[in-house]
Amino acid sequence: MEPIRTIASTYVVLPIDNIDTDIIIPARFLKVTGKTGLGRHLFANWRYAEDGSPRPDFVLNRPEAAAARVLLAGDNFGCGSSREHAPWALVDFGFRAVVSSSFASIFRSNCLKNGLLPVAVEPAFHKMMVAAAGGGAGVRAGASPTVSIDLAARRITLADGTSASFPIEPFPRYCLLNGLDELSFLLQQEEAIAAYERRAGA
Repeated sequence: MEPIRTIASTYVVLPIDNIDTDIIIPARFLKVTGKTGLGRHLFANWRYAEDGSPRPDFVLNRPEAAAARVLLAGDNFGCGSSREHAPWALVDFGFRAVVSSSFASIFRSNCLKNGLLPVAVEPAFHKMMVAAAGGGAGVRAGASPTVSIDLAARRITLADGTSASFPIEPFPRYCLLNGLDELSFLLQQEEAIAAYERRAGA
C-alpha cells in the first residue's frame, strides 16, 4: 500500500446520510477478487443512467472532482454489509481519505486495512466543510474547497485554518503511515518471530 502521511487535496461532497456498501459498490460487481478496476463502478447506480452513460449532475462525474483525493460523506457512511470491495472501489477511484461525522464500524475497519483513511469529525466541523463547498453536493463552481489531513498529528485543517483532531488507533495509524497491511506488518516481524520460536523450543 502507498503510505499516507499528509493528504492535501480538494474534496468533493456527498452529504447523504446512511450510504450503505451496496450503494458504494453494487453487489453485481462483487464477483472479482482483485482490487483494481472497481473504481469505475463506484456509486454505479447513481453515477450512470440505465444506458450506461454518465449522469452529468452526479458529483463524481464533474470535472472538478477528478483531482480530489478526499470524499466528504454524510453520517453513518458505509453501513450495511461488510464487503471489503467498498474501500477497494474508493481507493481505486483515487480517494485516500473519507471524512464523515460517523462510520459504520466494519466499514471503518476495512478502510484501515486497505489504505483508506476514515476521518471522523464532529457534526459542527462537518457542516463547515459542507458550507465551504457551497452548501451542497459537489464543489463550488470556480472555487474548489481544499483540506489538509495530517495523519501523524491526527489533525484535519480547512483552507481558512480551522482545524480539528480525529481519532485513530495506534496500530492502524502506524500501518497507514508506513504503507503496510496486516500481513506486511507480520512479515516485518519474521526475524523476531523466529527468535521467539527458537527460545520457546530450547
